[in-house]
Amino acid sequence: MGKVIGILSIKGGVGKTTSAVSLAAALASFGKKVLIIDANFSAPNLGIHLNVIEPVKTIHHVLTDDANIEDVIHPLEGFDIIPASVYPKKQFDPLKLKDKVKKIKDKYDFVILDSSPSLNNETLATMLSSDELFVVSTPDFSTLTMTLKAIALAKKRGTPISGVIINKVYGKDFELSLENIEKTSEVPVLAVIPHDVNVLKSQAHFIPSTYFKPNSNSSFEYKKLAACIAGEKYNPMRWREIFHTISPRKQEVNRELFYSNVFK
Repeated sequence: MGKVIGILSIKGGVGKTTSAVSLAAALASFGKKVLIIDANFSAPNLGIHLNVIEPVKTIHHVLTDDANIEDVIHPLEGFDIIPASVYPKKQFDPLKLKDKVKKIKDKYDFVILDSSPSLNNETLATMLSSDELFVVSTPDFSTLTMTLKAIALAKKRGTPISGVIINKVYGKDFELSLENIEKTSEVPVLAVIPHDVNVLKSQAHFIPSTYFKPNSNSSFEYKKLAACIAGEKYNPMRWREIFHTISPRKQEVNRELFYSNVFK
């Protein structure tokens, strides 16, 4: 049975869509069958990230019952995408998403939902449609405040929150520590994505960052997260990885605990 994973953030600019795309590509690199859906219905940009610019049929047509969900899937290199309409022509109910996704989830190992960055019914639709959630944040006070609101709403709705993805990390003293983020959010940090200009370059080429620069530090971190989610072992042989094996970082420990709890 396929698993539906919601990628959540209720603050724009944290790299939610980039994280969703990178995670989808990383899961596909382990041989998993992956579908990513643009569930940011009011301000969609997933298609722009992946060069699906003017699709004839989208998730909006599914939500208005003008198309079957199987008929709006676009195959890409490694995984599939269901884009959204930038200018939808009809009113739609976001909360229909759960029933629509149910019809295809068993055809995939993973279905990734790229949610809305607003606290509205679109975000609620992702929460209700997902088997588990990952919240994307950056290590600063203003973003963490909004992250806490997203976590509180998800907990209220009963969808498990598997972890936090800390994105755009510079490694500076003024950034919030992982310990503070975990203590405040009460959710483990499962990935720490360093700031990487190659991520921006990959968007300009409409290629997932994990394909564009597969050996970058950010790509390795997404692949480690994907391996953890998929139950795969991934141990890249690099000097820094050998060092961190001796003295593991917090996210490494959290991923090992997650893997043990789910797959052992």
